[in-house]
Amino acid sequence: MTLRQEIITIAMVVLGTMITRFLPFLLFPAGKPTPKYIQYLGQVLPGAVFALLVVYSLKSVNLLTGSHGIPELISLCLVVGLHLWKRQMLLSIAGGTICYMLLVQLVF
Repeated sequence: MTLRQEIITIAMVVLGTMITRFLPFLLFPAGKPTPKYIQYLGQVLPGAVFALLVVYSLKSVNLLTGSHGIPELISLCLVVGLHLWKRQMLLSIAGGTICYMLLVQLVF
């Protein structure tokens, strides 16, 4: 990559970051109420992302070979348990990921 291309790439990354950071404050100023559809998306999207992660993580599990999905099942149970206990999305995802990686690397 030439110096000019590097400068253009960095400028585009900075511009993209600035737009994503400042646009919500321009579209939804502090004095105005947040539109109902944005409030709705704020309620349903975390659960939808969580479900998407579960489906994506389990789509290639083969119960007839290897560890027969045991690390995935244990990690999934941990994710559900953590989420029911603490109701913290990031804790649930991180706990399940760490559990899965430890099981795959050290046990199975």
